[in-house]
Amino acid sequence: MASSQELVERRKHKRFWVRGGAFVILKPSDIGSGRLIDISMGGLSFDYHTSQALPIEATELDIFLTDSPVRVSDVPCRSIWDLKTYESPPASLYRRQCGVLFGELTPVQKRQLEYFIENHTIGEVEV
Repeated sequence: MASSQELVERRKHKRFWVRGGAFVILKPSDIGSGRLIDISMGGLSFDYHTSQALPIEATELDIFLTDSPVRVSDVPCRSIWDLKTYESPPASLYRRQCGVLFGELTPVQKRQLEYFIENHTIGEVEV
């Protein structure tokens, strides 16, 4: 029997580690970009640098690779969590990590995301 202190995995989709060179561009376009860490058919996590002390709030994102034409564009999303992982003195640059949940995907976005996961990840994230 699990104790009430144990974390319960609630994700519906398997997560996969992403190969290097994968990034997200956050929208609205003035928010910035980040390095993709892991991805699933339901969402992803990434890290980013910012001069803002507060978490970002993206409503859409693009996923792309630096060495490939592969791109998944205009993916609706919402932030689920956003954590500060590093602060450079005197608090002028913050490194943060963020997890987002995808919204309703089009059939084309679903196919592109499946292709990305099949061809640009390096293994399942162990829970």
